[in-house]
Amino acid sequence: MAYYIIKVLISAILIVAISEISKRSSLVGSIFASIPLLSLMAFVWMHIDTKDVHKIADLSSGIFWLVIPSLSFFILFPVLLRKGMNFYLSLTLSTLVMVLFYFGMIYLLKRCGVNL
Repeated sequence: MAYYIIKVLISAILIVAISEISKRSSLVGSIFASIPLLSLMAFVWMHIDTKDVHKIADLSSGIFWLVIPSLSFFILFPVLLRKGMNFYLSLTLSTLVMVLFYFGMIYLLKRCGVNL
């Protein structure tokens, strides 16, 4: 149980730290946020928990393919905000578009014989 609490605390601390850094410098915050910290932490936690390098490799490959549709969020979200759209509406619409792109990417990958 203590191990899970430590995992949650470390993960939460990193998220809060990036948020606080971003308040001071959007460039530095962007750099830290663009580093795949969650993916790196997932790899470490999986290695500690299972030592199964094949599952870690599968996760890494899946992340690669699904980063592509996630970029739609980072294109659309700032555009909507700069056009004066409400923050929460921009966030919601950008997320919905991203989810649609995820489904599209998964469909395309399956058609190409790539199984995630």
